Amino acid sequence: MNDTISGLELTRRLIAFDTINPPGDEAECFSYLADLLAAAGFELTWHDWRPNRPNLIARLPATEAAARAPLAFSGHLDTVPLGQATWSVDPFAGEEKEGRLYGRGAADMKSGVAAFVIAALRLAAQPVRRAEIQLLVTAGEETGCEGAQGLVASGLLQDAHALVIAEPTDNRALCGHKGALWMNLVHEGVTAHGSMPEKGRNAIFAAVESIQRLRGHDFGITPHQVMGGPTLNIGNMKAGLNVNSVPDRACVGVDIRSVVGQTNEAIRSDLRRLLGDGVVLETLTDMDNVYTDFDDPWLDSVFDVAEELLGSEREVATATYFTDASVLKPAMGNPPTLIMGPGAMAMAHQTDEYCEIARIEPCIEVFERLCRDHVA
Repeated sequence: MNDTISGLELTRRLIAFDTINPPGDEAECFSYLADLLAAAGFELTWHDWRPNRPNLIARLPATEAAARAPLAFSGHLDTVPLGQATWSVDPFAGEEKEGRLYGRGAADMKSGVAAFVIAALRLAAQPVRRAEIQLLVTAGEETGCEGAQGLVASGLLQDAHALVIAEPTDNRALCGHKGALWMNLVHEGVTAHGSMPEKGRNAIFAAVESIQRLRGHDFGITPHQVMGGPTLNIGNMKAGLNVNSVPDRACVGVDIRSVVGQTNEAIRSDLRRLLGDGVVLETLTDMDNVYTDFDDPWLDSVFDVAEELLGSEREVATATYFTDASVLKPAMGNPPTLIMGPGAMAMAHQTDEYCEIARIEPCIEVFERLCRDHVA
């Protein structure tokens, strides 16, 4: 089976497993992959992060004394819900139509997982390997990289020579992504009857004052040459129970995207000073930015391979979303990190999600070359 299964077929088989998160039940999909990898000689380490929600480390060991640290590939198997709109195809059938493979997770990111698994399976038959290849497959990414955080906490990870995250990039070789800091700003007031507002303290007024302070807030950082500048968005506001009462609580949802030169902890400290002690900052998502300098030797070699195999011009760019790299990269010795996968960025989380079939095999070829160069 290892010799004949294609990237297209493996993607289709992974799509067939319902791994929607929430609630999240990736166990059967993980077991299928584990059987495939074990049959090819991979050494498997299971991390039972939660019941029926494992993480998996699959190691293809070196056959000789290792010349360098492992090359690691990573991807998640959970997907987002289907959404309210009706799909025109069965989201778990892996239907092919007009050169596209349809299904939930086709782009984000079961095609990416299939690509690095097939690349590693092809390498398994190579008799001489002077370094190790690692596949890190995670659960719970879509709800804040929870599985990856559990894997880091387990102590099972080791330093890597380089890290590849196979998220959807349209096969573009990207060198990082902005960080994400999502928070609720909680404002407490004192309730009173709406006819006597002077008896209370209106939490909405406090929230509006915070919003005014945040509007146009200058983070005091020069825009990064690749990522650009940080952004801040007020995404929602929840306050009040009825029109004839003074609201005693108001929550403002804030989405901040950080860039190189910033840490989320420093941003939190900055906002505490800006907003004052009366506002409670509740962190919802905390993912630091990820970036590898484009002149890094390993990343430079990746650009060369992509140019040769894909015919793509050298491009220095970063992703718009965050990935498990926020969690894994610092836990693995901060190796150079590539974000690349065959899925289309624009198709992530969409109704009738699909992956262009023609992108799958070229991505596998790039990953296989990276593997062969690493173990040579």
